[in-house]
Amino acid sequence: MDIKSLTGYSILGIAAFTTLAFNGCGEKVPEELPNILWLTSEDNSAMLGCYGDEFATTPNLDNLASQGFLYTHAYANAPVCAPARNTIITGIYANSGGNQHMRSYYPMSEMVKTYPEFLREAGYYCTNNVKTDYNTESIDPNQIWDENSRDAHYKNRAPGQPFFAVFNTTISHESSLHDSIPDEQLRHSMDEVPIAPYHPATHAVKHDWAQYYDKIEDMDTQIGKLLKELDDAGLAENTIVFYYGDHGGVLARSKRYVYETGTRVPFIVHIPEKYKHLFPVEKVDSKVNRLISFVDLAPTLLSIAGIEIPNYLQGNAFLGKQKTKDPQYAYMFRGRMDERYDMSRAVRDHKYRYIRNYMPYRIYGQHLEYLWQAPSIRSWEQAYLNGECNEIQSAFWNKKPVEELYDTENDYWEVNNLAGDPQYKEVLERMRNANREWVSRIKDTGFIPEADRVDRAGDKPMYDFVRSENVDLESIMDAAEIATLGKAENLKTLQSYLKNEENAIRYWGATGLLILEEQASPAKNALLAALNDKSANVVTVAAEALYNMGEKEAAKKALLKVLENPNEFARCHALNAIDCIEEKSPEIVDGVVNMIKTSPEMTRNRYDLRAAKWLIEKWELNPADYQFEFEW
Repeated sequence: MDIKSLTGYSILGIAAFTTLAFNGCGEKVPEELPNILWLTSEDNSAMLGCYGDEFATTPNLDNLASQGFLYTHAYANAPVCAPARNTIITGIYANSGGNQHMRSYYPMSEMVKTYPEFLREAGYYCTNNVKTDYNTESIDPNQIWDENSRDAHYKNRAPGQPFFAVFNTTISHESSLHDSIPDEQLRHSMDEVPIAPYHPATHAVKHDWAQYYDKIEDMDTQIGKLLKELDDAGLAENTIVFYYGDHGGVLARSKRYVYETGTRVPFIVHIPEKYKHLFPVEKVDSKVNRLISFVDLAPTLLSIAGIEIPNYLQGNAFLGKQKTKDPQYAYMFRGRMDERYDMSRAVRDHKYRYIRNYMPYRIYGQHLEYLWQAPSIRSWEQAYLNGECNEIQSAFWNKKPVEELYDTENDYWEVNNLAGDPQYKEVLERMRNANREWVSRIKDTGFIPEADRVDRAGDKPMYDFVRSENVDLESIMDAAEIATLGKAENLKTLQSYLKNEENAIRYWGATGLLILEEQASPAKNALLAALNDKSANVVTVAAEALYNMGEKEAAKKALLKVLENPNEFARCHALNAIDCIEEKSPEIVDGVVNMIKTSPEMTRNRYDLRAAKWLIEKWELNPADYQFEFEW
């Protein structure tokens, strides 16, 4: 078969002679291991021609799909890079390993091994060019890869050695929108670009959408060069090629959010005819409807390479001899995004997406320094403040519902929440139960708030900590489920949680009372007592609840005390609360300034300082007047 792309390369190459074996069905199976090439791109949803996007210009990836298999339901388990990559490299959900918070660098359990280590033991030459960003300090890229650099390449392997190589393109990364291209230089028309219905059609929004399509085209060109290089080297016939995006993106309400636009990714696999026994369906140029997600990648690689999949891996192999039956669901998670706390979990089947928001008292559009560098979100926010947004466009700037349910077949942009519709009661309950079954099965560490986990677990990996006899995670999850429902009938139960010996249960009790707002006023004395809790997380939530009940002085005093806590995540949590209650009294300003001035270091990776920086800007203060400056 001789298939040529519009850009002049053939992914099939020239057939090479090989020794063959036969499987039980008489099918010819090569004895040697296939090469595996991973081509990844950053921050892009399935906005490709082969996925039906007629506005996209992606001839190389369209051609790859025409010669391979296009997965229609492929998902990043996290809608942001570092936790998503942690899930990929370990084969366990980052929220199970304790690495769900964006750039948290917590230790990884010693029982977890990265997939390149397995492949190298099987004889593969493994290279990574060049992104790592694994969200943990436990992984040394120079130890797990044969080569990890901008020069890393499969061509450096020993003669005859099979390779596994990753090439990551950064062209479509979120940062590509931070500097606007002049209107006249855009290749995709601002006037014709399709935009999401939740975005107002401002000049900046239309511009960023058009510029994003330009970046997708540039990314496609780079992918084409890498495919041509493989073909020119005469290796295409012996190499399985994977292409996927590292999560969705990149305009506001996509990246960082557990919607389709934040988690659904393009995912294409080309398998040479020589390895036809690995085809997921009979014919190339086919769409594969199986639900797959990043946690499935490690077991799939091991299955392809003939390596026994260890029991601790949490995904399902979707190719090879150890391929499992099609799963019913894919799962996603969201934790802290840089300096902003939030917590959501999502479940996806072929038709519906269910989202459980465990911090429904926060708006979707919390200010995030990095996200706000894009002109489009600043324009969207201003349009909302000007009263120029409709109901759908305004929702992003309001508090979240506890539950969301979307019919993605009929509502791709997920703007019609069906969670309150009686017609979908059975679907809601089924997927709600699926979420609870998943977080229980993987022992989701996110139900213990971050500052508390640091104080309690110390250097012990959270994967190990939550599996110890000292943690009753099921009871903590029960408390979280009840607390976040926001039902006044649970008031006494929530008050009883405040007296529980388990810090995290007290935290969820305070959270439930915060959600109830004035309906929780009978619990005011219990909340006042909670201001002396040993857990800074409990104190912060109780203080915010009390502030909203009118107990402002007691609340401010408690928050100022947390700002003196040596735990930076306790301080970050308190700063989030200070921002949300809109408090700017002189004592609060002095407390924030003193926290900054006494900080031993001033770096972008200190998220308490990022949160403080935003408050200084929001309050329109001049750092020089307070004898400090942000050095980043």
